[in-house]
Amino acid sequence: MKRNSSNLLEWQWKNYSGAHQNKTNLIVHLCAVPLFISATFGLSIAIARLSLAIGAASLGAIALSLALQGKGHALEQRRASRFTGVRDFVSRMLAEQFVTFPRFLLTGGWGKNFSRR
Repeated sequence: MKRNSSNLLEWQWKNYSGAHQNKTNLIVHLCAVPLFISATFGLSIAIARLSLAIGAASLGAIALSLALQGKGHALEQRRASRFTGVRDFVSRMLAEQFVTFPRFLLTGGWGKNFSRR
C-alpha cells in the first residue's frame, strides 16, 4: 500500500505489530509515548502562557522521547520504513504517538507482542 495522508493510519496500523516485536522496544514505547504526549500538551501550555522555560522543557522532553524510540526501533529485526522528508516524519510521528500506539496498547497488541518468546 502506497502511503498518503488519507491512508496513513491504515498503513501504519497494518505494519505496526510487525515493527514492534522487541520487548525492550515495547517497554521504551510504553514510557516514551506518554512522555511525548504530555510534552506536546506542555508545549501548548508554553505557547498559551508565553513561557520560554516550559517550552524549552517540553521541546527537550519531545526530543528525548523521539531519541528513545529511535534507539528502541534500532533493536527491531524488522525496520520501520524510511522517512521521505520532514512532512512525512511529522505526520507519521503524530499519528503514531496520538493514535497508533495507544490503539496498539488498548487493543492488546502490545501485550500480545510482549508475551511472545
